[in-house]
Amino acid sequence: MVQHPEVLWAQRSSETDPAKNVIYLTVNVPDIQPESLEYNLTPTSIHFKAKSGDPARNIPEREYQFDLDFFAEVIPEESIKKLSSRSFYLVLRKKEAKEEYWPRLTKEKARNAFIKTDFSKWVDEDEQDAAAEPVEEDEGPVGGMGGMGGMPGMGGMGGMPGMGGMGGMPGMGGMPGGMDLEALMAQMGQGGGFPGGGPSGAGAEDEEGDDSDDDGPPPLEDAEPSK
Repeated sequence: MVQHPEVLWAQRSSETDPAKNVIYLTVNVPDIQPESLEYNLTPTSIHFKAKSGDPARNIPEREYQFDLDFFAEVIPEESIKKLSSRSFYLVLRKKEAKEEYWPRLTKEKARNAFIKTDFSKWVDEDEQDAAAEPVEEDEGPVGGMGGMGGMPGMGGMGGMPGMGGMGGMPGMGGMPGGMDLEALMAQMGQGGGFPGGGPSGAGAEDEEGDDSDDDGPPPLEDAEPSK
């Protein structure tokens, strides 16, 4: 059974720049079989027919077709098309250069449930000069930000072994020119902070009932003042 595919559209208009006087059309059908694609664009109409699916991957085959007449003329030889694994994408060059948008995609005013506004590309007529041009979807995988290996200052974050002593962070690698480590520990509260005291500093020994003669960190009054 032949089905009507979902067709998404948006547009731009310009009196002076042909590249900004276009219709963006996306036939929203994944896994189109390239050898089955029938596509015919004329100044006043478009014909599309194709099969989708891949039996080898247990994706059922389906057949799609639609024909429509445009509201106004386009220039076929200056239009472009791109087939990806997700859709069939078109940029149609409008023939008439004018600032006003087409009021609709089709010549007939009758509503077509399969034709929908592409909100990812649509902007209002009075805001199009400030809007960025739509970017074609990349058919490759996102890849989880590529392991963040290309981000400057992150060093690829390869393994992050103990943050390497944080030696690569300005002001932390030995704190050159800043306060010394003992003074920093003194400012972090009772018991000198991290070394020897566990999460709660000197109080950890009392909780465990440890009466050992371990001296632990020096008292606060013995800390050397910062220079």
